[in-house]
Amino acid sequence: MIRGGCLCGRIAWEIEGALELMGHCHCSMCRKAHGSAFETGASTSAEKFRWVRGEELIRLYESHPGGHRGFCSRCGSVVPGGSTSNQGRVFISVGCLDDDPGTRPLAHIFVASKAPWHEISDELPRFDAYPPGYGGEEIEREVLPPPRAGVARGSCLCGSVAYETEGRLLRFHNCHCSRCRKARSAAYASNLFVEPKGFRWIRGEDLLDTYALPGAKRFMTVFCRVCGSSMPRTGLPEYAVIPAGSLDDDPGMRPEMHIFVGSKAEWHEITDDLPRHEDYPT
Repeated sequence: MIRGGCLCGRIAWEIEGALELMGHCHCSMCRKAHGSAFETGASTSAEKFRWVRGEELIRLYESHPGGHRGFCSRCGSVVPGGSTSNQGRVFISVGCLDDDPGTRPLAHIFVASKAPWHEISDELPRFDAYPPGYGGEEIEREVLPPPRAGVARGSCLCGSVAYETEGRLLRFHNCHCSRCRKARSAAYASNLFVEPKGFRWIRGEDLLDTYALPGAKRFMTVFCRVCGSSMPRTGLPEYAVIPAGSLDDDPGMRPEMHIFVGSKAEWHEITDDLPRHEDYPT
């Protein structure tokens, strides 16, 4: 039995047997929904999936016609949505699993849409869109005009919340702790730290919800209550924290290190040459 749940623990599910068709998706919608470099998803048959608790807390957002993404209305974690099935299949974001899914990623898809700040370093097959034989319509996304010099913009999946940042970029980390995996429902969180004086909301700040994890001094999630996308955390004197997957522009900085690799997901392999730290860097 494979168990999964959201960050706050109010929503939980179980899957009988190993998952199938596990892969990394780099499309802009998945990056926005998760606030991460990519989403790692897999599927199972609907008969092997069951909710343990909290299905009533799921909020749905229709990201494209017929395509619904579910998230926890309390903490923002991406969860299996709605009826959970599509032609008898249930699609799972593997970052929210508590157990080893029993399989490993097979490929990267939609690499033509990947984030400019993320480099794929493993040897898995890569497909610009869907793999051959797995069809599905490609969805046109709005192309923004170039930003002002020195400015990087970002927004949520539904577009209701938007921001921009300019000025000094402080650091850029890939965090593999279990909290970040749950919060982003992804292999890890890519967080860009910027000077707070250079950050500003353009619209939608009133649509943000927050969740502070009990017992954690500083860990907090911020998400759009309409679509569930991870959004920047502000209000700290030292920095603002931007989920890099929410960026619309290249920030001009690249991830500098992996942190909390002692807690990394069993199913994810780090293949790049960035420095690695078991927990916080010294």
